[in-house]
Amino acid sequence: MTDATQGTDTPEITVPDKPALEGLEAKLTERWLADGTYKFQQDTTRAEVYSIDTPPPTASGSLHVGHMFSFTQTDVLARYQRMQGKNVFYPMGWDDNGLPTERRVQNYYGVRCDPAIPYQEGYQPPAEPAKNQRDWDVVSRRNFIELCERLAVEDEKVFEHLFKTLGLSVDWDMTYRTIDDASRAVSQRAFLANHAAGDAYLSEAPTLWDVTFRTAVAQAELEDREVAGAYHRYPFFTEDGEKIFIETTRPELLAACAALVANPDDERYQPLFGKKVTSPLFGVEVEVKAHHLAKADKGSGIAMVCTFGDLTDVTWWRELQLPTRAIIGRDGRIISETPEWITTEAGREAYARIAGKTSFSAKEGVVEMLREQDLLDGEPKKIMHAVNFFEKGDKPLEVVTSRQWYIRNGGRDQDRRERLIQRGHDIDFHPAFMRSRYENWIEGLNGDWLVSRQRFFGVPVPVWYALDAEGNPDYETPIVPTDEMLPVDPAADVAPGYSEDQRGVAGGFIGDADVLDTWATSALTPQIVGGWSRNEDLFAKVFPFDLRPQGHDIIRTWLFSSVVRADALQDVAPWKHAAISGWILDPDRKKMSKSKGNVVVPTAVLEEFGSDAVRYWASSAKLGADTAYEIAQMKIGRRLAIKLLNASKFVLNLGATEESVLSADNAVLSNPLDRGLLNQLADVVRQATEAFEKYDYARALQVSESFFWQFTDDYVELIKDRAYGAQGEEGQASVLAALATTLDALLRLFAPFLPFATEEVWSWWRSGSVHRAPWPSSLTVDGDPTLLNTLGEALSGLRKAKSEAKVKQRTEVLAATVSAPESRIAQLSAGLADLKAAANAKDLSLVAFDGELSVGDVELAPADVPAQS
Repeated sequence: MTDATQGTDTPEITVPDKPALEGLEAKLTERWLADGTYKFQQDTTRAEVYSIDTPPPTASGSLHVGHMFSFTQTDVLARYQRMQGKNVFYPMGWDDNGLPTERRVQNYYGVRCDPAIPYQEGYQPPAEPAKNQRDWDVVSRRNFIELCERLAVEDEKVFEHLFKTLGLSVDWDMTYRTIDDASRAVSQRAFLANHAAGDAYLSEAPTLWDVTFRTAVAQAELEDREVAGAYHRYPFFTEDGEKIFIETTRPELLAACAALVANPDDERYQPLFGKKVTSPLFGVEVEVKAHHLAKADKGSGIAMVCTFGDLTDVTWWRELQLPTRAIIGRDGRIISETPEWITTEAGREAYARIAGKTSFSAKEGVVEMLREQDLLDGEPKKIMHAVNFFEKGDKPLEVVTSRQWYIRNGGRDQDRRERLIQRGHDIDFHPAFMRSRYENWIEGLNGDWLVSRQRFFGVPVPVWYALDAEGNPDYETPIVPTDEMLPVDPAADVAPGYSEDQRGVAGGFIGDADVLDTWATSALTPQIVGGWSRNEDLFAKVFPFDLRPQGHDIIRTWLFSSVVRADALQDVAPWKHAAISGWILDPDRKKMSKSKGNVVVPTAVLEEFGSDAVRYWASSAKLGADTAYEIAQMKIGRRLAIKLLNASKFVLNLGATEESVLSADNAVLSNPLDRGLLNQLADVVRQATEAFEKYDYARALQVSESFFWQFTDDYVELIKDRAYGAQGEEGQASVLAALATTLDALLRLFAPFLPFATEEVWSWWRSGSVHRAPWPSSLTVDGDPTLLNTLGEALSGLRKAKSEAKVKQRTEVLAATVSAPESRIAQLSAGLADLKAAANAKDLSLVAFDGELSVGDVELAPADVPAQS
């Protein structure tokens, strides 16, 4: 080690002989936790706080490089704000409320959740899960949540270790789970507030339904997938026997037909509008209607409206006030009982042939019957078409009629829609064009937000229903809990004013069996972590939050739903800024995803290249940009971090100290190159600061790195002779001040990006943490900021001459000519002593020339001839 003891006011300088990145993550993470380096200070004001609504990752999911990518970008911004003097509120949550966690808990412990099962105190799952699911333990929702929390602790340890290794400056004393008691209480309290204000309501309506998961699905959870299908052409019949051909991909819904629809401008069908036609096979009369959504150029131009084949059917059903004729049940099968609207004997016989079948088998059955009666016109025309799927499902969605809870989101309210669009203008999106995705989503809404789910695991809908004397539920006036009761589980807890023995009996009550959509709770992360309704003092200090970081693919879900909740609950946008990160792409420029099998596990990358290198890769990508997973970029980042260690060692071993760092008084700067360097540094600080203020951290890294390499490659080489005292004490003092001031600023500039390397160097010669040091300010120095460029270019030319001559760089230059424009000749003259020393040049002739700077007429000393003094 190189030790240099300074005065009593200056820390002892301790520089390792062989600086290295290895081991820094573990050592410094432990130090930061012990020192509370990133701890949020509760005694504060709103003006002092910078609050971050951190995305809670799904801890039950697998780790991938996308976590490193997006969370690093957030952390870079957090570190910058902390160095700007902000009290950074940077929590971490875990999203364990949803299907991924439900599946993981089921499979891990071998249990199934049934809300009707009583809570069992001290329940312990089997040591080994049963191989057959029918042999799994059936437990209450409360027991299931306890198992979830138990397993989540282990899952979260893995994520927490990754994030600490990555250097996230999170306050690890501020963590939460979206399924814990506090989160469930906040979610239910917000829902009840929405209900009291009329923003949450219960309605029986057509609902997108996943037959596998047996649950309703919201519009935001839809995913269009191209699937194979076929158009089947067959006729309906007018009263006089004329055939009206329709073409459909869903013949199995023929029995559910409620009308035929054509465009009002389609002359072919105008004579039929208002008249009745009869369906084939089932003999049901339906009316021919006109509607602008019907497309004259699609199929035969006239459509069969069934209740319900797709969302367009729902629109037609609602706007044309058609009867409801549902035939598909929640299990995805044709209901067994013959519908009342099928009255003919032939129709009832035809229906019996498809009753109880899956939609696929029913389709085959209907087509078979059409063929038997010679009603199928030609063979089905095969097509590929987009079909709605639940994003986590593997079967096409059905549309069924069911009673569900909704939250108003502007889908049916133009005033609210416009207000939510305006909320988007209250948020600064980074990059700005991402706001259009938010607005496009709102403008495309076709209904309110369906928030109830027919799942066992989740935050229960916090209401009960009174039963009348005949045992029928009163859905019009739900029974709600008192605030002190929250969180509640109506399936297990007794409704206020009732006793348990009144559950499910006439004159008693029943609990709502559904749970809230996971997004309904995730949309409340600002309220959950900010202390809304529990710690209003804290909430006032952090809300509205300063930043929501997230991916662009969930603008329609997490971002929009969060705005909906804050708009209704606090009458304000929930944050001031939204930082939208892009996707990680594989080498073939395809999005990385588990389903594609192209995900990279982050632990191996961190071990191979180190955290600073990985952070450099993530920080090099602008917000919103889809970025390729590039090992080459990580190698560049590792090289930068190692160079920072070695260059800092060199500077400190030259004698630079904390006392050498300049503040306002820069009279010690006697050399024009030193003054020019610090003037150039001031501009770098200005550019980096402006970039960070615009949330363009990638630009801040770029300008800082560019200056760093010029500093190490050119400046450090130019001043070595002077730094060792060859040009006297005044020249040495000047260069040491420039070196110390530049190193001090570079460590601060790089601190958000390379927290481990910068903290390591800082500890060699400074007290405290660089991450608690102020962001560098621009030092006013009267100097030529382009002087280093000119001298560096000339030095490069002289080095090139030696390389081409295949001699060592320390070989003496006996004579050389540097030709340059007059303005640059003046610069060369000002730094001639440093240039000659760095190039080991005896004589350099400077010649004014109208052209690019060039080095020529280089005469080198013979090999092994010592330099002349």
